[in-house]
Amino acid sequence: MASSKKLLPGDLAGHVENKLKQWHVSGRHVVLALSGGADSVALLDILAPLRASLHFTLSALHVNHRISPHAGRWAEFCARLCAGLDVPFTVVEVDIAHQPGESLEASARAARYRALAAHPADFVVLAQHLDDQAETLLLQLLRGAGAKGLSAMGELGTRHSALGTIFLRPLLDVPRRTILDHAALRGLKWVDDESNADTAFDRNYLRHRVLPLLAERFPGYRETFARTSRNLAESALLMDDLARLDGAAALAGDRLKVDALRGLSEARAKNLLRYWLAETGVVMPSSGRLENILQQLRSSRDDAQIAVSQAGIVIRRYRGEAHIEKKRAEPQSDWALSWSRQDRLDLPEFGGQLSFEPAIGQGLSLFRLTAAPVTVKPRRGGERLRPDCRRPSRSLKNLLQEAGMPPWQRQRLPLLFSGEKLVFVPGIGMACEYLAGEGEEGVVVEFRTAV
Repeated sequence: MASSKKLLPGDLAGHVENKLKQWHVSGRHVVLALSGGADSVALLDILAPLRASLHFTLSALHVNHRISPHAGRWAEFCARLCAGLDVPFTVVEVDIAHQPGESLEASARAARYRALAAHPADFVVLAQHLDDQAETLLLQLLRGAGAKGLSAMGELGTRHSALGTIFLRPLLDVPRRTILDHAALRGLKWVDDESNADTAFDRNYLRHRVLPLLAERFPGYRETFARTSRNLAESALLMDDLARLDGAAALAGDRLKVDALRGLSEARAKNLLRYWLAETGVVMPSSGRLENILQQLRSSRDDAQIAVSQAGIVIRRYRGEAHIEKKRAEPQSDWALSWSRQDRLDLPEFGGQLSFEPAIGQGLSLFRLTAAPVTVKPRRGGERLRPDCRRPSRSLKNLLQEAGMPPWQRQRLPLLFSGEKLVFVPGIGMACEYLAGEGEEGVVVEFRTAV
């Protein structure tokens, strides 16, 4: 097959077919991110006929950001298009969580990727192309990104997905002109997002003002930029390999040992910190912000209370380890919620849910538990629990300290009470006098934190 640089519009379907064969999509569920623009419409036109020959199931997902007054019309257009091709179609409306200092473009993109990653599918197919890759590289360069940021997009990856969904970009090595020519050849219709012409947005400014000038002098810049991105992607992989070696004894679950950062050079410590943040799903801070986080973790006294905020999370240190927690308001001390034998209680105030699993001879005795009203409450101070029947009851404060639970987590524990008696504490255990006996009806209580 000809290289993508010389790809003819009539060859585009075969180009995509070859990519999908390489990625072994047979027998898998593929969802297309369908915006309604020319690129994704052209890709839908190619994918729909390939379902039969490559034996995959296809659906389409449209993410409505609710920014444009025409957003509803675009969703309706996509629905009609999919109905005509017998492709199952879903619309997801998202709220743009606009972080201070973050562009609307970046906020919308983050919301879009979250919606796509959360959609049940084996593969999510994106219509990003060679021009998109060049724009992304240049944007990242202007922002001072490192090797990972400058590696831009890959044809295949899970970079934005916490659920393991694989993103496929079969058009990433195809110039947009070829895609538009294919759409014209096929007589396709699409919608145009009016914001794409607004040069107030950085990407549009590069697309309409800068890159046309660059093309006059360097017509092959797209392929050159793509080659640069691939080279930088290799560098980023090597940096991750080094971080895994440095982190072998430093990473404990989602925690990072601070002494490991202190024992590394500045560059390797930053690389390990960057890797840890990426692995835990944190939005990557700027270079200056990353250096500040590293400095606070490495240089502050071991008993210092560190709390560094970053894009919806807080980085803290406790007993020589760095922790990450989501920002949440602490529940009011008078807050309480009753339990009436539901399977679970959703507790957004505590960042998770309590599940109640029926069991025989295990967990809390249902008879003793429900002898008084059962409620969930936050810590108020002075609580006592007797998790070991061989020992007297102890203060909850001492039990939590002994368990090594960080102070900020102690204040967000949902405590289960039977009347005024504390019977269950996540991470600590159950009141021994309330344990179900052999053959007795019981309930196993578990606190599950949200992902």
